[in-house]
Amino acid sequence: MNLFDLTGKVAIVTGASGGLGADAARAYAEAGADVAILARRKDRLEELAQELITNFGHKVLAVQCDVTKEESTKSAVAEVFQTFGHLDILLNNAGVALHGTVESMSAAEWQKAFDTNVMGIVNMCKYVIPHMKDKNYGKIVNTASVNAIIADKELALVRHSYNTTKAAVRGLTMAMAATYMQNGITVNSVGPGLFESEMTVDTLFKSEAFLKMYNHNSPAGRPGNRGECNGAIIFLSSDASSYITSQHIIIDGGTSIV
Repeated sequence: MNLFDLTGKVAIVTGASGGLGADAARAYAEAGADVAILARRKDRLEELAQELITNFGHKVLAVQCDVTKEESTKSAVAEVFQTFGHLDILLNNAGVALHGTVESMSAAEWQKAFDTNVMGIVNMCKYVIPHMKDKNYGKIVNTASVNAIIADKELALVRHSYNTTKAAVRGLTMAMAATYMQNGITVNSVGPGLFESEMTVDTLFKSEAFLKMYNHNSPAGRPGNRGECNGAIIFLSSDASSYITSQHIIIDGGTSIV
């Protein structure tokens, strides 16, 4: 039996218009799942949907969704369920990383970070979990960050709201795991280190000093490559992890080793 086979499963990916979300959607399709890809940019989703259909032949649904708005997530989940008839996997990947300290950031910026990184997960889970409970089966994977447990020391790269909200994702993951394991639902998180994405390409990757420091401090000697988060995500989304919940897999090449 292939414990990692997702044939017949339906996976929802938020923040799927690029970066780690798009890569995860490809991994789900390659593993055999039908995929619902959610994000605000519908044009990017439609391009990805066509790619997945062409390359893997499974059903793919592109749904415009703003996870910070509860009505948007409610409508999106309803559309996914109406299309596929069941929901098995949820990857909460939508997120933002805002630069700044507690001194420099406005209340509106803090609210944006919490609305996206924390309430985005809450909003999705509120409407997905009832469908999973009906089946007594579900796999929820939350994208946290290595920055849930370590902070950047370089002042030019400080992101206090990112550290705070990603640590909150860990707390929410543990709380939901404790509640929903009795319903056959596992809830885990992944903590990516530095990967090139739209969130980092114009910030962290533009700082030669930061990259030099990161590579020096990382046993791997480099940032993560495209697709290197997929193995952990598929593992936590498959029956290979049926007795694993509330765990946090850090994917950082050893950078967080202390």
